Amino acid sequence: MQYIIVPMLFLGAIGLAIQYWYVSLTVVLAAALPRIIRHIRKQRYFASEEFMALKADIADFVAEHNEVAEYIAEIRNQGSFQLGTSSTGAHAHLASTQNTSRYNYRRDRNVADFRSTNVHNCSLQVVRNASADPLKYLIKYFNVRADEFQLAAAERLGEDISRLEEAIANLRHREEIITEMVDPPAFILKHYADEFMHHVGVELSPVSVPYLVYVFEYVSAGGNSSQRTTVTLDTHALDALTALLSEKIRYRKSAAGQRALMTVGLRQYIKERDDYTCRYCSVSLMDEPHLLLEVDHIVPVSRGGLSTEENLQTLCWRCNRAKSNKLLSA
Repeated sequence: MQYIIVPMLFLGAIGLAIQYWYVSLTVVLAAALPRIIRHIRKQRYFASEEFMALKADIADFVAEHNEVAEYIAEIRNQGSFQLGTSSTGAHAHLASTQNTSRYNYRRDRNVADFRSTNVHNCSLQVVRNASADPLKYLIKYFNVRADEFQLAAAERLGEDISRLEEAIANLRHREEIITEMVDPPAFILKHYADEFMHHVGVELSPVSVPYLVYVFEYVSAGGNSSQRTTVTLDTHALDALTALLSEKIRYRKSAAGQRALMTVGLRQYIKERDDYTCRYCSVSLMDEPHLLLEVDHIVPVSRGGLSTEENLQTLCWRCNRAKSNKLLSA
C-alpha cells in the first residue's frame, strides 16, 4: 500500500506543477500577445504602399523646402540689409562700464545700450514722439538721407524682404499640408512615434526673415526707469518709407524714383496680369498650387531698368534664381 501512495503523490505534484506552468504560460501569453500583434501591425504599416507613398511625398517636400531655404540664404547674402545707423555710441567700444556700488546700495539697474548701431539713446520725449511718427524719426536720428541713393537702397531692401516673406510663407503653408498628410494610425503615434519619425526622416533647414529693427531708447541717469520704441522694417513699413523718401526728394523720373513705385500692390498686380504663370517656363499656380512666384525686372534696375509695368514680369523662383545667377556671372 505504501508503494502505491508514493507514486500517486509524486504524480499529483507533477500534475500541480503542470497546471501551474500552464496557468503561468497563459498569463504570459495573454500579456505578450497584444505586443506581438501590435509589432506585426507596425511591420505591415511600415512596409505598406500607403506609407511608402507618404515617405516619397515627404522626401520631395523636404528636398524642395531645403532648396528654397538655400535660395533664401542666397537672397540674404546678396542683399544689403542695412539702411542707417545711430551715432550715439560710435565710440562706446573704447570704454568699459561697471557697477561699483557697495553693500546695500548695489542693485540691478536699467543699462543703456551704446554699442548697437541700431539703438538710438535719447530723451524720453524723443522715444514718445517716435512712437507717434516712427518713419520721420527713423530718417532723422538714424541718418537715412532723403536722396536717390538712399531711396534706391530702401526700395531694394523692400523688394528683398518681400521675396523672403513670400518664400517663407510658402514654406509654412507646405509644412501645414505635410503635417496633415502625416496622419499614421493612432497606435503608431502612441507606441512607435520615434521609429515613425526615423523612417520619415524629416530634416528641414531653418529659415527666417532678417528684418531691420531700430530702437529709440531712454534710460534715466540712475537706471531706475527706461522706455523704448521699436520700429521693425517689414514689407509694409518699407513701402511707406520709400514713399516718404520719394515725396521728400520729389524726383520720380530717375531709376531711383521709379523703383520707389515697386510696392506690394504693384507686385500683386503684375502676378494677376500674368495669370500667376511664369513667363519663362510657363508653369502656373494651376499646375503647382504651391508654386512660389516672384516679380522680376526684365531689364535689371542696376542696368537702368525701371519699375514700370512693361519692364516687370512674373517668374517662378527657380527661373528667377537661374536668371540672377546668369547676371551675377556675366
